[in-house]
Amino acid sequence: MSGPLRTQVAIIGAGPAGLFLAHLLRRANIDAVVLETRDREHVQQRVRAGVLEQSTADLMDALGIGARLRRDGLVHAGVNIAVGDDLFRIDLKAPTGGGTVTVYGQQEVMKDLYGAADERGLRMIFEAGDARLHDFEGAHPFVTYTHDGAARRLDCDFIAGCDGFHGISRKSIPSSALKIEERNYPFGWLGILADVPPVGSELIYASHSNGFALASMRSPARSRYYLQCDLGDELAAWPDERFWDELCRRLGPAGEQVTRAPSIEKGIAAVRSFLAEPMRHGRLFLAGDAAHILPPIGAKGMNLAVSDVLVLSQVLEEFCRNGSDSILNSYGVRALPRVRRAESFSRSFLEMTHRFEDSGPDRKAQLAQLRDLQTSVTAQAAFAQNYVGSPLN
Repeated sequence: MSGPLRTQVAIIGAGPAGLFLAHLLRRANIDAVVLETRDREHVQQRVRAGVLEQSTADLMDALGIGARLRRDGLVHAGVNIAVGDDLFRIDLKAPTGGGTVTVYGQQEVMKDLYGAADERGLRMIFEAGDARLHDFEGAHPFVTYTHDGAARRLDCDFIAGCDGFHGISRKSIPSSALKIEERNYPFGWLGILADVPPVGSELIYASHSNGFALASMRSPARSRYYLQCDLGDELAAWPDERFWDELCRRLGPAGEQVTRAPSIEKGIAAVRSFLAEPMRHGRLFLAGDAAHILPPIGAKGMNLAVSDVLVLSQVLEEFCRNGSDSILNSYGVRALPRVRRAESFSRSFLEMTHRFEDSGPDRKAQLAQLRDLQTSVTAQAAFAQNYVGSPLN
């Protein structure tokens, strides 16, 4: 084994959570090393959601990586809800004191994070194989891994598990120490990407008797669309023609504005929610998808990862100043309320808009909720506040 490296924080995972944390720690003058099992290109090119809350966009500015976002991001001051042949808009600005969301693909966020990481000399190790976490219940944790054919060791004061749902961080914690809440929904999201102009200038969420649909975008010339589908569906059962026909049907009158073209990407994702508590075990901290996954309808995944690591960076900075273990205990206390609020919003929005066959709300109850959302100023204000997200401290 080669001589061990030394750092204050070992960050496991080089996705959004890990890279945002690395930049936040650099700003706080805390040394960190990022370990990633995959190669850099794979991590950067993963296609994920692209709706940024106001606070996420503001944090990118504060970290000095927001220039392309402000130039190329699509700022939305409202969202649209389609219910059968009806379409109504929910204003985001008025109820939130000017809040907006920005459509900006996760791949673009990663370009900004990695570009700045290279300029600032952040330490990142890719293709770190067979990574294992050790002694994080004590004061001297370390990580072992292989790189370039050699066994390696990284000594540290803390480990930040930012490696997603399938990563090693959460799995390294004894199962008896975690409380898991999980729900798997009986449907999936079929998504396509196409080089066509989007429908309108803002997102459209559609609730139809056939199921849910979402009309989104990545740029003025590239659109992202989703359909609720059966979990067991095969992609072969959804040729482009069938997808476009069903999308237009579920979008109602807005479907007449859909431009059709061959899809350049297509996939089916399961819809689920997951939460592991506590988010800290000894000197191992979980952040982002390693700790929680929400239904995608609320566009909260990456935004919650950012809020987690902002809290974590503040906790570690405070600890480095006064060394009190009570500060470490505050991580979950400070991060979880935001997760819970987002979970509640995403679940209620999903149950209001998706088709449920055997369990869940019936169609009459959904239509009543949607009608209330359309007509009630109070309901729209609550929706807007949850959608835009609360400010980050």
